[in-house]
Amino acid sequence: MAIRLPSDLSAKHILRLSNLFASYALDVPKGYFAVYVGEGEKKRFVIPVSYLNHPSFQELLSTSEKEFGFCHPMGCLTIPCTEDIFLNITSGLNRL
Repeated sequence: MAIRLPSDLSAKHILRLSNLFASYALDVPKGYFAVYVGEGEKKRFVIPVSYLNHPSFQELLSTSEKEFGFCHPMGCLTIPCTEDIFLNITSGLNRL
């Protein structure tokens, strides 16, 4: 079951709210953003902005919001799941 974001929360709005481009924007290409993934030690991934609209990725965002709100401990978007789960979801998005 996918969780839909309210229609007034566009992908651009999410990026502005979470301050994703604060201190590390120089090494993130246009059209991409960085996230930290992991339950213990976090690993940084740079992924396409287009993922924000996919229901599977929105489910990850919802989990992140429930755990951290919009105040992420790493200073950017942190997704509290294992690397394996994240890679399984995002590899499926690459095929679309």
